[in-house]
Amino acid sequence: MVTISFPGLGIENFTVNPVAFTIPIFGGLEVRWYGLIITLGIILAFSYCAYRAKQEGIVFDDLLDIAIFTIIFGILGARTYYVLTSLDKYHSFYDVIAIWEGGLAIYGAVIAGAVTIYVVCRHKKISSLKMLDAVAPAVMIGQILGRWGNFFNGEAYGSVVPEDSFLYFIRMGLLPNVESRSTMHYFHPTFLYESLWNLAGFLLIHFLYKKKKFDGQVVLMYLTWYGFGRMFIEGLRTDSLYVGVFRISQVVGFLCFVIGALLLTLGLMKARRATLTAESYTPAYPKMASSATMEASERFDSVEKTEDKPLDIPSEPPTEAPAEPEQASASSAEDKAKVEQRFADLFGTKDTDNRQTDEKE
Repeated sequence: MVTISFPGLGIENFTVNPVAFTIPIFGGLEVRWYGLIITLGIILAFSYCAYRAKQEGIVFDDLLDIAIFTIIFGILGARTYYVLTSLDKYHSFYDVIAIWEGGLAIYGAVIAGAVTIYVVCRHKKISSLKMLDAVAPAVMIGQILGRWGNFFNGEAYGSVVPEDSFLYFIRMGLLPNVESRSTMHYFHPTFLYESLWNLAGFLLIHFLYKKKKFDGQVVLMYLTWYGFGRMFIEGLRTDSLYVGVFRISQVVGFLCFVIGALLLTLGLMKARRATLTAESYTPAYPKMASSATMEASERFDSVEKTEDKPLDIPSEPPTEAPAEPEQASASSAEDKAKVEQRFADLFGTKDTDNRQTDEKE
């Protein structure tokens, strides 16, 4: 049983049992809150990953295959990382495989999971960078919930909070603790710090996801964000794993931050350069360039039309066939008759008198 309080937040002492319930088999099989919370985190993480994988064009069946292998090797990696960094605690094979007694490291899960994703994606001919982008924010969901498993276990807390610290208001009282098993002391709730830091990072990455400029940007954002926060939070913890005088998780967090930030910057610069290269040329004087372009286009069109149109060669007017001699004489006789008739109409009386005189004589 663990007794916890947050007096600065007005939360007095309350007791937490790390065991959620017991299954009456094998002499009583304990199911701990830590395991239930981790399982819930895996389910929610997979659901979010499926949502993002669909946007990346990854088939759901392929995602299922990737998830199965990643979860298995991720847990093995988390256990292996923890064991390798604290070999003095393990003296038999049973101690090594007794995962139910605690001992997982998130960095081992991330490393093993990333390698597994790369291998499976390569086998299936899927873009591993797209898959890692879909997985990265989902991992943060698991981390947000997973730290509350530490809360129920009464672990992963920090050093004693000085009364003059600006974080004194959020101090966590814990009993038993590393200082005493009978007196409550007040520590930095580093599990809460990390959970809130991951929540802020998840919201940021979630809303920036659709604006990513290149494949792999999201996973680099995750590594940079998480590494930066873990680098400082790890410095407050009392249960860190060490190599010599260095806290392993703090060093790894620092490397994740530096390498992630560098690769992220280079990737964004490269994407920006590619965008500028792909953009069309914009003239300094668009109106003049537009009128000149239109004029040249009109000239080109007129030349094309002239070349395509067939030449219009005027044909010679048809010549009338000469009239036949008989037709010509008939025509002249008709004209003569018309003239005489006209003359008669004008001088009809005199002509009649002359013809009568001629007849008498």
